[in-house]
Amino acid sequence: MPAELRFSRSDSQQSAPAASVAVPGALATARWCASRGWPVHPLAPGRKTPAANCEACRQPGHTHRNCDCSAEGRWCHGFHAATLDQARIEQWWARSPALGVGVACGPAGLVVIDIDAHPQTPPPREQLLPGIPIPSQVDLTGLATGYHTLGILAALRGATSPADDEKTLRVRTPSGGLHVWYQATDGRRWQCSTGSGGGRALAWQVDVRAHGGYIIAPGTSTTAGTYTPIGKASGAAPLPAWLAQELERTGHLPAPAVPAPRSVPARARLAVVAAGGGRNRAARTLGTVLAEVAACGAVTEGAGFSDKLNRAAFTVGGLVAAGHLTEQAAEQALRDVAVMVRPGQERRAEQIIRSGMKAGARRPFDPRSRS
Repeated sequence: MPAELRFSRSDSQQSAPAASVAVPGALATARWCASRGWPVHPLAPGRKTPAANCEACRQPGHTHRNCDCSAEGRWCHGFHAATLDQARIEQWWARSPALGVGVACGPAGLVVIDIDAHPQTPPPREQLLPGIPIPSQVDLTGLATGYHTLGILAALRGATSPADDEKTLRVRTPSGGLHVWYQATDGRRWQCSTGSGGGRALAWQVDVRAHGGYIIAPGTSTTAGTYTPIGKASGAAPLPAWLAQELERTGHLPAPAVPAPRSVPARARLAVVAAGGGRNRAARTLGTVLAEVAACGAVTEGAGFSDKLNRAAFTVGGLVAAGHLTEQAAEQALRDVAVMVRPGQERRAEQIIRSGMKAGARRPFDPRSRS
């Protein structure tokens, strides 16, 4: 890579000039995605998050695995409700056209490279590309976004950056980032990651959406703006071999062996002790929900991590509202367990925790009232 490489904040806009695209309605978008074999699920109006569960699905201990909503035509549990059924799609979006459209990446066989464009001071150069040292003679002046780190990675491999890949669907995000859609073709179950987290990562400020995650469909609008397709490609091209190799190198495949179940981490156990150890029902309830989340660490996917963390946060929010726990200690306990179980997904876990605790706070929970 040339030592005189330079970056500028305008690179993210130059990498993929926007085309003039007519944005369809949500129902048309959902139908189009499903016609391509991409299961869809509703997003909350104007937001990037899944539409809320029904009241019954917000109760402690409830998960998508024992839920009747799907059979009854409801959309509970986020991407777990994703469908290709055109009748159900008509039912959901024709009646509620303000809903956004999410695509469940795993069932769709999609690997989406999510490039962030939030200019900020980068970490040390050894943290920009996990496992790849960047020579000191390479001038990183101006490096500030995921466009830049992904460009370096592609340059090192002699490949075209996904941001500039005109053969596949690319979608501009309201914040100036880019979603680059690829189709997995070899049956491997690629895993999600967060590029600015402490776990698996492809590059700084570059997230990966795959099994266990979802992506916002092109044409979907939020309060921040519209997810707009750019260029001429409308389908997902096969995942490039070089990029698959990089994803494998950076740990985006399930572990070959299933690890033993993990115990609740030490700091989270302190919250149980602070609540009275095992001597009162509030403490036992807290310990139980933390242990259920911790148990997800035994497998890399399919454990219902999001549901269990959401249920735990809901329960803990109720305990806090009833005065059994302090909000700070409870939130920290949940965060510690989530980071241990799904490293690299801190931002996603934070959203689940805050949302669940907020919902639970509206229903103060006193375990002593239960028989």
